[in-house]
Amino acid sequence: MTYSGVVTVGGPADVHELTDLMISKVAVGPMENNAYLLRCRATDVQLLIDAANEPRTLLSLIGDGGIASVITTHRHADHWQALAQVVTETGARTYAGRHDAVGIPVATDVLVDDGDTIRVGRVELTARHLVGHTPGSIALVYDDPHGHAHVFTGDCLFPGGVGNTNKDPEAFASLIHDVETKLFDQLPDETWVYPGHGNDTTLGAERPQLPEWKARGW
Repeated sequence: MTYSGVVTVGGPADVHELTDLMISKVAVGPMENNAYLLRCRATDVQLLIDAANEPRTLLSLIGDGGIASVITTHRHADHWQALAQVVTETGARTYAGRHDAVGIPVATDVLVDDGDTIRVGRVELTARHLVGHTPGSIALVYDDPHGHAHVFTGDCLFPGGVGNTNKDPEAFASLIHDVETKLFDQLPDETWVYPGHGNDTTLGAERPQLPEWKARGW
């Protein structure tokens, strides 16, 4: 079955089957957040990105195997509504960007800095600190040795633009700089982008729009 990345609240997960990693994407309400379950195919170890809401939906997706860890991409409340219950029921270790952890009302076990490696079984993710949407937002890059890169961007990059910076020119300048230098300048056009809301995209689809984003300031 071909992965599309198109999911709806109340609908089934869409599964991206890679050689070493399975990525299951599900949408939860009421803010239509995306949550991503990553499973190492060699070890069956699982990791959840953004326990946004609907804990029963997420726990059903996780299944009986549980999860080793859960990563919160940033401190905004719509991305951690289910975190407490998911952690309580799975015992997962929690990860968040160092500068956003204080805004997440569930203790963060591991404070994440730019360039840190987070493992899910034998698979490695690289954290990239992107400042502007929040002070401590992180994206997670999986550089697939059997194909192209994959990046989970939270609310820092979407189809058609970067995340909301509340019309703050300084915050926008910071975010567009970090997204450009740490994602677009480092990763190829084929890189698949998994955002915190809505449909997926690729860096190649978005790259031609960078000058327009800079000119409009959002």
